[in-house]
Amino acid sequence: MESVAVQKRNPKKSAFSCEACRKRKATYVLLQVKCDASHPICNRCKAREDTCVYKLSPTLSYTQRLEQRVEQLQAALLEAQQSQVKPTGTDAPEAPVLVSERHSSPSPPRAVEALRIEADGRLSYHGSTSLFQLPDSTHLHATNQSNATYHTESDKESLVNNAWRERAYERIADIPEPFRWLLDSHFCWVQPLFNFVYRPAFTRDMKTRGPYFSQALLNAVLSHSVRWCRGEPGMKELLAPFDNGAVFPKNAVRDLFEDVQHGHSKIPTVQALLLLSAQQCGSGNRTQAWLYSGMAFRLIDDMGICVDGKKYASAGHLSAEDIEIRNRLFWSCYFWDKLISLYFGRSPILQNSEISPPRVLMDDTAEIEPWTPHGLSSNYRPKQAHSISCFIHMCALAEILNEILINLHNPSRELPRSQAYKCAHSQSGKLRDWWCDLPEHLKISVSDPELECPPSHIVTLNCLFHTINILTNRAKLKLSREPDLAGQTAEDNPLVQCMSSATSIITLFDLYKRTFGDGHVVLSLAYSVYTAASIFLLEVQALGHAVSSTLERLAFCVGALDRLRATSPVIATASDLIARELTALGIRTRPMLSATNPSITPRLRSSHPKQHGHPPSNLLPLPLKQETQILQRPPMRLGENSPHDARLGHQPHAIQHVVAPADGIQGDGVYIGVEEVAEAADELLEGEALRALGEGEELDDVGVGEGVEADVEEAGIS
Repeated sequence: MESVAVQKRNPKKSAFSCEACRKRKATYVLLQVKCDASHPICNRCKAREDTCVYKLSPTLSYTQRLEQRVEQLQAALLEAQQSQVKPTGTDAPEAPVLVSERHSSPSPPRAVEALRIEADGRLSYHGSTSLFQLPDSTHLHATNQSNATYHTESDKESLVNNAWRERAYERIADIPEPFRWLLDSHFCWVQPLFNFVYRPAFTRDMKTRGPYFSQALLNAVLSHSVRWCRGEPGMKELLAPFDNGAVFPKNAVRDLFEDVQHGHSKIPTVQALLLLSAQQCGSGNRTQAWLYSGMAFRLIDDMGICVDGKKYASAGHLSAEDIEIRNRLFWSCYFWDKLISLYFGRSPILQNSEISPPRVLMDDTAEIEPWTPHGLSSNYRPKQAHSISCFIHMCALAEILNEILINLHNPSRELPRSQAYKCAHSQSGKLRDWWCDLPEHLKISVSDPELECPPSHIVTLNCLFHTINILTNRAKLKLSREPDLAGQTAEDNPLVQCMSSATSIITLFDLYKRTFGDGHVVLSLAYSVYTAASIFLLEVQALGHAVSSTLERLAFCVGALDRLRATSPVIATASDLIARELTALGIRTRPMLSATNPSITPRLRSSHPKQHGHPPSNLLPLPLKQETQILQRPPMRLGENSPHDARLGHQPHAIQHVVAPADGIQGDGVYIGVEEVAEAADELLEGEALRALGEGEELDDVGVGEGVEADVEEAGIS
């Protein structure tokens, strides 16, 4: 009976035993054979030099213990993630995810299954739920990842050689005017910044009517260039046969929708849509601009351009040129998605993910090309274009802007304030890292008195950096009103950051204007000036009076925005909003415009020597102690003298910040009360002030009076 009892007990324990020990138990029932279940070899098998194999499934209780352990580890992981800032800037698991799930969820094998070659040879992109393939379809397979590389030297050499060859053919091609002039203008002022069109393939297929050319794309390029070239010498006569250029956008839309009606997605169709979107955006036709961009983003999904073509080249039979064009087009769409969302105050659509094309461009011929301002009769010395590195770093900056738009300036979702601060702090760090990693040939040190203006796209890159820095710190400034966040935001010093970047923007724009004029200012550069103006306006609103230096800068911005209406009519709305606000503050805008000097740089330049190899410190988000002084003075009231006449150090009850002049700025510091600015910022950023002006209401919360008018008269503006 005892042996029978032993036989009943041991099989229960043998579930954790290796195969060798289990057999020994069955053979020697009366022996106490125990397996310690050590992995990968139990001690008994190790001593006997037997092969140790575990074959039996674990018991239910053991499985339950494992499940409990998994739950504990998952809870610990979630808690660790909540203590850090996620890539999207939010640490709340219950918060809705705004990024595009279709771009971030599929794994690479599933992504390649979604790529399909249609019967007509087109490459399309459909997931497993579609009507166009069975769920278990595995007719396509990913390229072996161990053998796949993003590019090979032979691919790069082939693309570079082809690019130089096509540029040589382009120079001797018989392209009639005004078409050649308009094309050259596009590739000078627009292409380096946005990379909408791959020039070698476009000019080659323009002769052969190849796949990377279409009449819609040609007319879209021409119509977009007319916007910049219409005022250039001799263009009026050249454009007269084409209804002063009005024929080109009409033909572009007509040809575009003929292509769409055929139902075939083509890369030139996407490129034409992007150009039409940019043109309509600048013209102030917001609905058309938003629709054209949305169609372009849908089409790159339809063609699988959102998937890295190099990883799956064998699935789509893509050449090196095909992959290069698809990579460029994806990042062009990504960048434009962020810009148009910024202009319209909406959430971006496209997201970067593990299956997205890399920010790698194999053809780098545009990097070393000489750049001169097309259409301008000036003594500008040719500069190296640096177009490729500028575009790649612009896209990296767009990734930071994407997080800021989604988490800090999202009209449809507001993060809890603690999470919003974590996101703002995280993105400030990324901006700092971005600037530190920016190559020296792309950095502009406005403290250099001998500075020559670099190519236009490099100026725009620097201005967009400062614009995004302002957007990040404006959010911090708004959060500084929260008692539990006041101390943290004070360390970041968002007010100084905003003022420093705003002053840097107008210094850069002044350099641009004196070199190239106002005729070729792209909308992103104009938006930067508008953002700078909003900061100077914020200071006037917060103080209830205007410092003469601030009025000069504000007058410069107002004058610039007023002139830019000619090429970017959409700016008229922003300019009118600022003008109405100034009128409500008792500042007359007409005298400001008439008093705007041709250049403010002589008054703004610094005497500091040029710093080689190091970025100016005040262009970076720095700690409070490196950029400001803390002085004690009473709050200014309406009708008092300007701050530089005030006596400091005798009133301990009010702490004020002195904004250190930004790089390239001389003159007195600007005294701003943090609480006053935060209060005005809260009102301005929520749009209540501008919305009230748009409805013709009065602004009761902003103090205006004789103090403002006195400062205006002191500045010589009224």
